Order: sequence, then structure tokens, then C-alpha cells
Amino acid sequence: MQKKSINFGFRGWMLVIYQFLAYVAFVAFTNWPMNALADLYGGAEKLSTIYTLAIAMGIVVQLILSRNIGKVKNIKALGIFLGVISMVFALGVMLIPASMQTLWQAVYFLECLFVVVWCTFIIGILIGQWFPRRKGTVMGIVTIAFPVSNALLGPFAGTVFANMATTHIPNVAGAYMPVFIASCIGIVIGAIFLKDYPEQCGGCRDNDHTITPEEAQAMMEQEIENKRTTVWTLRNTLKSVDFWLISLPMGLLLLGSVGMMTQTVAIIGSYGFDSSTAEFGMIMLGTAVITALGSWLLGVIDTKFGTKKAMIIAVVLMIISGVFGAMGSFPTLLVALACLCVFLGAASNFTVSGSVQYWRREDFPSVFARVNPVANLLQAVGPMIIAILLFSKGAPDPAAPFICVGICGLVSLVLLLLFKPGRVKETDDKYRTAAGKPLDKVLEGVR
Repeated sequence: MQKKSINFGFRGWMLVIYQFLAYVAFVAFTNWPMNALADLYGGAEKLSTIYTLAIAMGIVVQLILSRNIGKVKNIKALGIFLGVISMVFALGVMLIPASMQTLWQAVYFLECLFVVVWCTFIIGILIGQWFPRRKGTVMGIVTIAFPVSNALLGPFAGTVFANMATTHIPNVAGAYMPVFIASCIGIVIGAIFLKDYPEQCGGCRDNDHTITPEEAQAMMEQEIENKRTTVWTLRNTLKSVDFWLISLPMGLLLLGSVGMMTQTVAIIGSYGFDSSTAEFGMIMLGTAVITALGSWLLGVIDTKFGTKKAMIIAVVLMIISGVFGAMGSFPTLLVALACLCVFLGAASNFTVSGSVQYWRREDFPSVFARVNPVANLLQAVGPMIIAILLFSKGAPDPAAPFICVGICGLVSLVLLLLFKPGRVKETDDKYRTAAGKPLDKVLEGVR
């Protein structure tokens, strides 16, 4: 049974805060422009296309890194470097005026590229290495950053356009400043308090003190060595049918959740709610609360019962959301949004938790380095697909995007039912036997 408590230890909590604030930066500097600033910088479809291209380039970067990720000696330092670069381009998103639209779009492209590699890939590896058994609970907490950030969209937009009637100049930099400062604080926390492994700073995996420091150190050294000779090479990973059966649903969940999240304002606005009204604010607050609870709940289910079961619940909610959203009335929209919100926060949990659970710890970085790009590829096209469907009739029409969400959920359910964790173990045994590696440790969480 995997641990359910949230006693992560001081440095473990520092990692949680670091990942949480990185996710806030990701949402703020990729999603908010598409939602609140699109009219200033080229329109929602234009920005969603730029986002898609940037994430696609990020996938290429991740695949290049994946070939030797087990040999990278300092994952934490690489993450800090990428975080600093992300904040440099974030300054460009904040400060470049709308009159310099082409330059702003180029900087936005680079920001999306660096921030996605930083916060969804590199920090994800750290979480897998610090919390191999408790990853579901940890990810359930850190992905609460998504609803929290989305709930801040309304106040952010209000601050941007507060003085437009008199100054005619949007206050983008001032509106972004609190998020920028918080993101920089997260990077400082990561730089000061974290290492690649908890054992390197006097801690234990999963904050588990039932083993001695000497045993923990020996386990870490053996794992570092084994990562250099992982049997899950790029070729072996990509030819595994179960790799695809679990990676594609992860991506489809992200396609639906991220795509819909980038058009929240337009979807709710299509029912007559202006983003400046109290009613709109109440709807956004309600979605944020449900998303936070859903992220935590599915994270706990992930830890206790396994990633596959948690994902099945998520994709069933995806199907229900699609059905109710396609009905076209405001009451059914609320049901659809509620279901969407439950799986929205959890959608980003599964790339880390699934890679840790169904593959060995020594193979996790290499497998995750392939799972994440596949999921990111589908995530990348989400905003563009949803925007095209939403505005296909000119005025925003949420029915088509929700139908897309429902179809993605149905496809994901079929794939997950075909996914066999035991078959991953059998394949792992075959590769390890061929490589002359021992089979003494059973993969954790095969269920």
C-alpha cells in the first residue's frame, strides 16, 4: 500500500512549492495571453497557433534530451537554468508593447517553449525521484496551481484594462508583476533547498525514514548507475504497445483540459456573462474550487489505487462533460464545466505518476522523457483545435468543443481498458534478462 499522508518533510515541501509556482508561471504566461490579451496581440487563433508551434518545438527538445537524460549529472541545475530563461522571456511578454506585435509574438513563442520544458518536464523528473511511491498525492497537490491560476484570470484582466478609458494603455506589466515575483521566488527556493535526490541533502525517498541513511545512500548510488544503462532505450520504449496505450490518453486529457482552459472566458461569455461582472467571477471561483478538489481527490485515488484507475475515472468524467456541454443550455453547461474541472487539474498528474508507477525508478527518467513529449504534442494542439471549433460559426459556440472533449474521452477509455500493467512488467523482465540485469525487484504498483 502506498503512503497517503502529506508529511513530505521540509525539503519535500520546498519541492512542492517550487513545482506549484512553476505551474502558476506556465498558466500565466501561456494561457492568460490567449484568454485575456488575444485582441492586443493578434487574436485567439493566432496565439493558439504560436502556442502549438512552441510546444511542438519543446517536444523536439525533450526527445533530444531523452536520449541521454539518465546521464545528466545535475537535473536540478538544468531546471534552474531553464526557469531563469523562462522568466527572462516572461519579462518580454510583460513589457513589449502591443504596437510591437511581431516582436511580442516571437518572445511569446520562446516563453512557451522554455516554460513547458522547465515546469512539465525537468521538475517532473525531480518529483519522480523524490516521491516514487507518493507521486500521485504530490501531483494532486501541485496541480491545484492550475485552477488557482485560472481563477486569477479575471482579476488579472481587470487590472490590465482598468484604466483603458482614460490612458488607452493596457497595464500588462503591472498586472503580471505579482505572478512574476512569485515565479522568481519559486526558482530561488529550488536553487537553495533542492538537489536531484533527497539523499543528497540528508533526506529519504518519499520522506520514508524506515531505512537508515546508509541504506538510502546505497540505493541512490545504485539507481544513478542503473539509469546510465537503462534497458528502456528510445527504441524499446517506442515499440512497447503499453507505452502508447497509456501515453495517448494522458495527451488526450491534456488536449481537452488545456484547450478548454484557454477559452474559458469565451465559453462562459457565450451565455451572456461579461468577464467584468460579479456573476462571471462567481462562476470562475466555483470552477477553481471544483478543479482544486478534483486535482487533490484524483491524486489521492492515484496513490491509493493506481494511475490506471484514476485515469479511467478522469476520462469517464471527460465523456460526461462532452455530453452535457453539447446540449447547449446554461444548466447543462454548469454540469459540463463541473465534470471538466474535476479532471482538468488532475490531467497533468498522470505523466509523472504513470511513468513512476509502471516502470522501475531507474528507468523512470528515460520513460518519462518519452511519455511527456507524446502528451505535450496532443496538449499543444488543444488550444488551436478548441479555438477553431469554438469560433467555427463566427460567434462562440461551445457545443463543438465539448463534442471534441467527449470523443477524446471515449477514445481514451478504450485505450486505457487495453493497457495492461502486468504486460509492462513482462516486457521489462525480457529486456533485463537480455541485458544481464537482475530481476530481484518487482515493479511497484503493478495493478
